[in-house]
Amino acid sequence: MIDAKDLAHCKDAIRTGSRSFYAASHLLPARARDPALALYAFCRLADDAVDLHAEKAAAVLSLRDRLDLVFSGTPRNAPADRAFAAMVRDHDMPRELPEALLEGLAWDAMEKRYETLSDIRAYSARVAAAVGAMMTVLMGVRDADALARACDLGVAMQLTNIARDVGEDAFEGRLYLPLEMMEDEGLDPDAFLAAPKFSPALGRVTSRLLAEANRLYYRSEPGIAALPLDCRPGIFAARHIYDGIGKEIRRKGFDNINQRARTNGRQKLGWLGLSVLRSGIVSVMPRSAVLYANPLPEVQFLVDAAAQDARAPYSRTGKMIDVFAQLEARDRQRA
Repeated sequence: MIDAKDLAHCKDAIRTGSRSFYAASHLLPARARDPALALYAFCRLADDAVDLHAEKAAAVLSLRDRLDLVFSGTPRNAPADRAFAAMVRDHDMPRELPEALLEGLAWDAMEKRYETLSDIRAYSARVAAAVGAMMTVLMGVRDADALARACDLGVAMQLTNIARDVGEDAFEGRLYLPLEMMEDEGLDPDAFLAAPKFSPALGRVTSRLLAEANRLYYRSEPGIAALPLDCRPGIFAARHIYDGIGKEIRRKGFDNINQRARTNGRQKLGWLGLSVLRSGIVSVMPRSAVLYANPLPEVQFLVDAAAQDARAPYSRTGKMIDVFAQLEARDRQRA
């Protein structure tokens, strides 16, 4: 069980740091909502630790050490760490899932750029689909097909985030758009970062990214139907709220430089109601064959780590050691 004071701290962190998830979480039953709040608070802490600190490599390495303490059962004496450790213990969370998140943050610290849409999906697998897989586990579901669809939803949500934040990221010197797509539209990535501005070409890149997100939102829905009945409304809500952000970007002509797409409380309330309705409808509909679609290749390792029927114990320890070794070398160079 998560300590009540630690849980209250997590709730406050999510209320201000992740409003879309906080709204959707109201539709989750307490048995899933409380560990989900602990999960998202730790993810928020991890994201902020990298985004808000100049020494990003050191921040990721510190998070690695905190994760070591969590999985050894001796978390750092901080509310988010203690709550996350309780969630890990109570739900037998595979370590590979939060480690994947740290790998994505390590890529951020290394200022990695992404050539193709597949590369962006691989990044999204780590910083978002890993969270979707963890959410599925804490709801008591380890079916490989349901996990694959949860990862679809995570990737779709991250692609929406990327499309929304193009301008904000560019002014901070960050670029997550696929370089191949930019070059297809005649955009030079370095020139764009030097002077970010909206253009029809940039709008077309954003449109293509959102089209992939839209495909994955629809592909994720049979996985929501495979969740426990009382968990479905909250996950449908997250799906509709994030998709709503994408629709706002389209409504604004794909201009993500001069304005930031936002949704309001009334819209969120409407999506919450729609989510409750849809949860009841899928309960009486035949199971969609899309549920059994192969996982995206970029998320297969997450499904293997979390699924009950994984053929063999799955470990990415060697790969993670390589990533952290690169970060440590980078940290020493900057010292």
